Amino acid sequence: MRAVENAVGVKIPENARIIRNLLHGAQFQHDHIVHFYHLHALDWVDIVSALKADPAKTAKLAENASGASFGGTVYYKNVQQRLETFVNSGQLGPFSNAYWGHTAYKLPPEANLMAAAHYIEAIRLQARAARMHAIFAGKNPHLQGMAVGGVTCVKDLTPDRIAEFLYLWKETQSFVTDVYIPDLLAVASFYKDWGAIGGTTNFLAWGEFPESDQEPDSLYMPRGVITKRDLAGVKMPSQEKVTEHVMRSWYEGKDAKHPYEGETKPQHGEYKPDDGKYSWFKAPRYDGKAYEVGPLARVLVAYAKGHQEIKAVVDSTLKKLDIPVTALFSTLGRTAARGLETVAIGNRMEKWIMELVENVKKGDTKTFQTWKMPDKAEGVGLNDVPRGALGHWIRIKDKKIANYQYVVPSTWNLGPRDDKGQLGPVEEALIGTPVADPEKPLEVLRTVHSFDPCVACGVHMIDTEADQVYKVKVL
Repeated sequence: MRAVENAVGVKIPENARIIRNLLHGAQFQHDHIVHFYHLHALDWVDIVSALKADPAKTAKLAENASGASFGGTVYYKNVQQRLETFVNSGQLGPFSNAYWGHTAYKLPPEANLMAAAHYIEAIRLQARAARMHAIFAGKNPHLQGMAVGGVTCVKDLTPDRIAEFLYLWKETQSFVTDVYIPDLLAVASFYKDWGAIGGTTNFLAWGEFPESDQEPDSLYMPRGVITKRDLAGVKMPSQEKVTEHVMRSWYEGKDAKHPYEGETKPQHGEYKPDDGKYSWFKAPRYDGKAYEVGPLARVLVAYAKGHQEIKAVVDSTLKKLDIPVTALFSTLGRTAARGLETVAIGNRMEKWIMELVENVKKGDTKTFQTWKMPDKAEGVGLNDVPRGALGHWIRIKDKKIANYQYVVPSTWNLGPRDDKGQLGPVEEALIGTPVADPEKPLEVLRTVHSFDPCVACGVHMIDTEADQVYKVKVL
């Protein structure tokens, strides 16, 4: 939408900007909770060890960690019994795909039981958080309430609908501050050595959450680029410096191209192991270098720019864990940054909700601006989604789309080497990772999962003759 709006020159109404911020903020809350508990936690948490925990001590641990507990000794005893049922049946239910039984686990049994209980609570909570999208955008995922020119939910700007959103936001943010962050700190305190593992060198954030129509100046999460970990040298990035390389990817061509000129032409034929190609991802580069995108990049850029809220939560976390700022450049830092930005963005959402309330009180319910398709135009849309920097580029000719390319977060992070042999961010982050058991490379997954990879976001494969999507299962 932003790419087309940029191309056609439409300015969206203030209410549309606010509602988009609220929907996107809700997406950050939802995604980061799901990632920490359901996609990443079992890289650090030993579910079976929780059976050895003392429920009373677990309740005390939870109370000390957050000042709140879901139900005390009886509650954790019930969770432990449910886990025991899974284990005794020879299965682990929702935990079965991510349990390793690995010597690299470090949490004591009580911490494992607390985390397992909160894993289950997060399943319920994420469904509640997703309801925020339904209020102003119809459904989750794949929101239907947004369009070029604004949003389509003018009929939903009622006291009841806004109050429902406010209630769900409060419930979600309470979980973030009272459960997610305490769990994050508790787990991190046992894995502080990971503050020196899994780091990269360069960081890029397009920024997000415009608070006026002046972008990028008004972005709550600022735009910036950090090279060689130089926080003092943070600069404003320019989309003109983005290129995509295909030297090591299974596409036709060898030259790096800016997305406006980009092509996506799969290289057909048999696999040739000696041609240097090994990925369906392209290799995005900024000013000729690989850059990590995502929560860590956003937090580092904000921290380097003196962002008041981000600096406060980062400094407080570093102090609580007794680790240096250099520990941010790591798997631990990447995981922590995801939680810390969830707090800051979630807190900011209250301001946007109140702005919407005031506008509606004044009778301003405009949410959409009409526009016309030009004969010829080009536009770019830049923002940051939970996984990282996202850019869309469009060229219009004869009032139709002539070319459309986008560079998504997982392409930035998972892209292969380029024509100079420079590693992609995930490749760089894995160098030097200690692996206790090559048959169970849990340590590798800790770093890979910390990027929140989504191969399906960057690569889609389909048989154009059978019109069938292929399913691949790794055994």
